[in-house]
Amino acid sequence: MINIVLFGKPGAGKGTQAEFLKEKYNLTHLSTGDIFRYNIKNETELGQLAKTYMDKGDLVPDAVTIQMLQSEVGKNPDSAGFLFDGFPRTIAQAEALDAFLASKGESIRATVALEADDEILVARLLERGKTSGRPDDQDEEKIRNRYQEYNEKTAPLMAYYQAQGKFYAVDGIGSIAEVTARLSAVLDTF
Repeated sequence: MINIVLFGKPGAGKGTQAEFLKEKYNLTHLSTGDIFRYNIKNETELGQLAKTYMDKGDLVPDAVTIQMLQSEVGKNPDSAGFLFDGFPRTIAQAEALDAFLASKGESIRATVALEADDEILVARLLERGKTSGRPDDQDEEKIRNRYQEYNEKTAPLMAYYQAQGKFYAVDGIGSIAEVTARLSAVLDTF
């Protein structure tokens, strides 16, 4: 089983690349954003619990997020592996994910970061904001704040996975096909 964590700042192309990777390697794509939306929309027990925190403006506790992910993994027992997108975001989450996978005799094989210059990504998101309608893609200050938060939270995770020999950086600038080829060059070694 191949379990991969995909990192990247907003606009780096994670969603686009995740689509290619899940097809090429027969992976189940687990996006925490999608999982939260599904659970809240369908008013699952975990979704209702998460919503109580979100309605107060609080972050959903790691334990609730982990339970949602465990449920999604459980729904896909025949998967060749999982592509984790948007999770983990903290060392505590990474440790919880490692413990959960270890309980199933599995582990994270690789973490791959799509790296790109902030100025290129800001321009990309502002352009996307013209058509997406997403307000967070239309305000340069909000975009830069998201990058600051990413840098603060993700840097320790990169070190965590580097210490395990599982961290790979991939240039995220270029055509979709070029970036896919770079990611494949890393993943084909597993």
